[in-house]
Amino acid sequence: MDQQQQQQSQLKQLIAKGKEQGFLTYGEVNDHLPDGIVEPEQIEDIIRMINDMGIQVYEEAPDIDDQSITDNAVSTDDDAAEAAAAALASVDSEFGRTTDPVRMYMREMGTVELLTREGELTIAKRIEEGLNQVLAALATYPDTVARVLELFDKVEVEEIRLTDVIAGFSDPNEPDEIAKPVQVKAPSAAESNSQASDDDNDDDDDDDDESADEVVDSGPDPEEAKIKIAQLRKHHKALLNNLSKHGKEHSKTIKSQEKLSASFLEFKYLPAVFQEMVENLRKAIAFIRNQERSIMGYCVNDATMPRKEFISTFPDNETNLSWLDGQIDAGKPYSAALIEVKAEVLRAQKKLLQLERHSQLSISEIKEINRGMSIGEAKARRAKKEMVEANLRLVISIAKKYTNRGLQFLDLIQ
Repeated sequence: MDQQQQQQSQLKQLIAKGKEQGFLTYGEVNDHLPDGIVEPEQIEDIIRMINDMGIQVYEEAPDIDDQSITDNAVSTDDDAAEAAAAALASVDSEFGRTTDPVRMYMREMGTVELLTREGELTIAKRIEEGLNQVLAALATYPDTVARVLELFDKVEVEEIRLTDVIAGFSDPNEPDEIAKPVQVKAPSAAESNSQASDDDNDDDDDDDDESADEVVDSGPDPEEAKIKIAQLRKHHKALLNNLSKHGKEHSKTIKSQEKLSASFLEFKYLPAVFQEMVENLRKAIAFIRNQERSIMGYCVNDATMPRKEFISTFPDNETNLSWLDGQIDAGKPYSAALIEVKAEVLRAQKKLLQLERHSQLSISEIKEINRGMSIGEAKARRAKKEMVEANLRLVISIAKKYTNRGLQFLDLIQ
């Protein structure tokens, strides 16, 4: 079974599970995604395809009473297989039923409902949940917290400002609500005349009132920030100590990680800082992929080791320096050729080993953190896309009211 067939098989299992339940959770999607699908755009395409097949994807499993099974869910194993192939194809390329971009745009917008205040609040919550999931994943990567603490160190020595790092603090008790629109009452004629007569007097008082009415946002409280930064530093140090002494799976390490994550999520990071944290993890993943590609090239291309054999034995042995010796001692037809590339393979493995020691995490654990981050990014991106589409749908609905009044429809939309 080649890699694409294996991916289709995994997606088939996922879709079959969704067909049986009538829904899927993001956790189930994460568990069944093929290893090669890790980018937010890829995950988003898969989720969209699953939704198009009538299988809803939820944050948590819905109550049985609230669950509704749609008629257009996949109904046979053959359907599931075809759906899996279609979902996989959507990851690699996009196909349209028409080449007219205007028709495609209008057809897609026609399926979008106008956004209500409640709908806007729901989407905003989903965006926040996705971003929080990204931060929660980043909090489990020690180097992320270390870099944030370095920024706070620069704040302490006044190299940068606190407002260059955070915009404030997260308040779990803050109500989720959107400000209601203010109803503006049109002034009567008498009120208009009165307002006009007062304008001259108001002009004289503008300078005096400007300073009184001006509200200056001084940013996050420095004293509160010091307390929270000290807590973050304390929890980070405790986590590193427990990782070194007990490993990641020990109860003390898990408890330390929970405290660190809670402390890390108390800050509202600026977008530039948030993006820097994401890019830092992505660089680590890119480094891992480069080394793995090099190792596979040496083994598969140079030593003629079967690709299937490499894929079945190398995962979880990325930094096992005895792995290649085991393949050489196996007495396979390609074993002798592996001796010729042993030095290059070990050199790449040692680079991965350095990353493990620096991060105090295994390669598989770093990959899992990246997958959690990608799932959160996909959720936030999908919600943002729905918000944009709903706003565009509103624009179109307004533009339709003004057709045949001298302007082309597309000009009205613009």
